[in-house]
Amino acid sequence: MKKLGEAELEIMQVIWDSDNPVTSNYILKELQGKRKWQLSTLMTSLARLSDKGFVSCDRSTGSNLYAPLIAENEYKTGASRHFLEKLYDNSLRNMVASLYNSKAIEASDVEELREFLDKLDKTE
Repeated sequence: MKKLGEAELEIMQVIWDSDNPVTSNYILKELQGKRKWQLSTLMTSLARLSDKGFVSCDRSTGSNLYAPLIAENEYKTGASRHFLEKLYDNSLRNMVASLYNSKAIEASDVEELREFLDKLDKTE
């Protein structure tokens, strides 16, 4: 799966958060405050997302309607795996240790993770 840039991810988040296909004007409105884009800039990004296989564009209604081709969870799972492989040698333990040692997470976060993992063990 191809990687999304930061701006592309923001666009995809708007599309994923919507229950129905959306117009470029809807996306532009949702991104107000995050991005100061002109419609032409957004259209260029949407064309790139289409080329990468992330969105489809339905032109049959008179206005372009954009819908996701890849589910949010599917993308996040793949991106997380890639991140873990590249930065932490595919070790979740190494990632948590690094975050904890650098004070990016606290003992309470580790406890929350422990409780989550214990619940997973009980459901299996």
